[in-house]
Amino acid sequence: MSALTIYPEDNPQQVLLNSNDGDEIARQLADVGVRFERWQADREIGPQSSPEEILAAYGAEIERLKAEQGYVTVDTISLAADNPAKDELRQKFLSEHTHGEDEVRFFVRGEGMFYLHLGDKVYQVHCCRDDLISVPANSRHWFDMGPQPNFTAIRLFNNPDGWVAHYTGDQIADQFPKFD
Repeated sequence: MSALTIYPEDNPQQVLLNSNDGDEIARQLADVGVRFERWQADREIGPQSSPEEILAAYGAEIERLKAEQGYVTVDTISLAADNPAKDELRQKFLSEHTHGEDEVRFFVRGEGMFYLHLGDKVYQVHCCRDDLISVPANSRHWFDMGPQPNFTAIRLFNNPDGWVAHYTGDQIADQFPKFD
């Protein structure tokens, strides 16, 4: 189930807000410039669906976002718990970083946790199947896929080169609870 927990940046033990309500999550994130939506596929997709089948199932929503935001590249990413590089990949995303463009992810299956360091707060967003999150360009954040990752997500980019991170060097991510 999707969830949002908000903490002060300097106290990961103090919960300022915790909600599983999709509308409340969308409102709270919209207040800080983050897009959060729930999508539905227009056809059945399963664990063995190809990237082309997945993109076709969400074609209308993808085209809407491309038209609204000018995204030029769309792909899918999948990661399973039996991937031999899972620990290395998890570490790559666990450090606070920014991007020169929005980081847009739509979860087709599985789940993951985004941590957004915005202003003096950290927004922990548990994203699950049917969740779209768009983290604005230059926003400090990190992502945790957990120790046993199992997800597929659609990614949209303005930059044809795809995912390019600029690490902040801040150790804040080490202070907050990991996604287990």
